Amino acid sequence: MKSFIEYASNTDFPLENLPYGVFSSGSVDQKHIGVAIGEWILDLNVISHLFNGELLKHKQFVFKEQTLNAFMGLTKAHWSEARATIQNLLHASNETLQNDLQLRERAFVKQSEACMHLPADIGDYTDFYSSIHHATNVGIMFRSKENALMPNWKYIPVGYHGRASSIVISGTPITRPYGQTQPVEGAAPHFGPCRLMDFELEMACFVGGAPTKVGDRITAKQAEDRIFGFALLNDWSARDIQKWEYVPLGPFTAKNLGTSLSPWVVTVDALRPYIVENYPQDPAPFPYLKHEDNFNFDIKLEVDLITEKSPLATTISRSNYRFLYWTVKQQLAQQTVTGCNLRPGDILGSGTISGDTSDSYGSMLELSWKGTKPLRLKTGEERKFLQDGDTVVLRGYCVSANGARIGFGTCAGKLLPAIPFIEI
Repeated sequence: MKSFIEYASNTDFPLENLPYGVFSSGSVDQKHIGVAIGEWILDLNVISHLFNGELLKHKQFVFKEQTLNAFMGLTKAHWSEARATIQNLLHASNETLQNDLQLRERAFVKQSEACMHLPADIGDYTDFYSSIHHATNVGIMFRSKENALMPNWKYIPVGYHGRASSIVISGTPITRPYGQTQPVEGAAPHFGPCRLMDFELEMACFVGGAPTKVGDRITAKQAEDRIFGFALLNDWSARDIQKWEYVPLGPFTAKNLGTSLSPWVVTVDALRPYIVENYPQDPAPFPYLKHEDNFNFDIKLEVDLITEKSPLATTISRSNYRFLYWTVKQQLAQQTVTGCNLRPGDILGSGTISGDTSDSYGSMLELSWKGTKPLRLKTGEERKFLQDGDTVVLRGYCVSANGARIGFGTCAGKLLPAIPFIEI
């Protein structure tokens, strides 16, 4: 495929990708829906009148909204028609947009000159725990090799309800939190800044389709119509706060301090060429969690750490989305098995994605093995956990046999010092 928009061969955003995002240019009050193509953003608000296919000709208003929620709330057929329309308009053989210089001038914005925003109003956020290598590593550290996985882990996609209000767009700083910890096992707790600050390498799935009602269920076989697309996610974690508070009800303030999200949402249609076999599951899942088709993806994931000492980045992890034991279809089925309702724009987090080697772990907790094996950075510094001033950058991309690349851009966040707590 060749576009009349020129871009580098290694861009994350070729014509085969076309991820959706929300941006502003000039005034932050004027948020528009856009599509990334090379170094540019195609403003769909400006060209909404060109979506004249059978399904979208009466739904052009969705491209004039300030979030993707209305578009996400349509059907898979609408999403596919939109993608086909955009690919056609950007193709080198199509003169509609290419030769209309006035329209082109209004429709394209340089990414470097745009401000990116959250793609959707996120009503709910569920964070799963679906990487078998991550769950095993954590279980070994805190229990034993013999009891690494809890008895329920291979029967249900385990998850918890996160805090949607503290999801922030990539580039937003994260402040080290205060909280209760127990530095000495068996002693009284301590209150103060988190000492064991961590990142978590995850991916987010945006839920689509019309809202469901309380009581409705969606099985894994039905789930694909509800999966709009994917983005990168860093679910920052205060490990020492988490250790003290998570029994008996699980993560709370250790996780609600902030979750970073990349701005571009890559669609299932763009990722379809990179589908790989699902992770083998034993025992066989219950019927509502079964789907016979493959719905795992060969998405290469990387984590860079940059300190305040130098702009030199150290790649500290190389993992892959394919390591997930539970597919996103199964996650969605588990989310709704009780009749929990869905709304377009909801997020399902994958949970930390770790591979089977020590350089593919998706958190500092694992990479430093609970602080016992410090990481050596290119700057000569060492890290057991994150220090103030550290910037964590997540990247994700797919590469085909012929070198074609589908990327997610980056998800970045800088850790700021804790704000002193002053009692009133």
